[in-house]
Amino acid sequence: MAMKLFDLFDAENIKVEDPGLRHYITITSRLMIKSRGRMRKRFEKAKTNIVERFIGLLAVPGHRGKKHRIIMRSSGKYDMEAKAVIEALKIIEKQLNLNPVQVFVKAIENCAPRDEVTAIEYGGARYPQAVDVAPMRRLNLALRNLVHGSQDKCFRKKTKLPEAIAAEIIAAYQNSNDSHAFMKKNESEKQADGAR
Repeated sequence: MAMKLFDLFDAENIKVEDPGLRHYITITSRLMIKSRGRMRKRFEKAKTNIVERFIGLLAVPGHRGKKHRIIMRSSGKYDMEAKAVIEALKIIEKQLNLNPVQVFVKAIENCAPRDEVTAIEYGGARYPQAVDVAPMRRLNLALRNLVHGSQDKCFRKKTKLPEAIAAEIIAAYQNSNDSHAFMKKNESEKQADGAR
């Protein structure tokens, strides 16, 4: 019998359809996924379980952007964030009757931007220039936007964090505009199209 992720979710037959993200999304079947942040080589975080990376990003409290607006009061405790993610995966499994890890991976694929805009300086003036996004950055942006969307859905609201995480992942899985991450991806790609 194969070991399951958290002894609850099957992680054996997870398919990553996006060829760019295939080498960067890692799913390993282990009882407890915790590498304790030991990444000493370049691109080593690609070997870290994708659910563990999501939990790690959830555990980071603070603000976003230059506004310094507080978006979440997180304890930073791994166990508390892991319990919230496990609860969210159970909610996803109950609502969709699908493997929640597969739904999570598909949500990441759906909200990983392919193009973004950078500024180049030419003759003293700055111009926007559309560029392709590297696979690792695509994954990092998708995870960050999923976390931000989850936090927006529950901060100073009646919704609990596991419900907010589940709602954000399901919306991203269904390519819905209710997903903050999916909207950010569309916004990034539209800006890139305008800068071509």
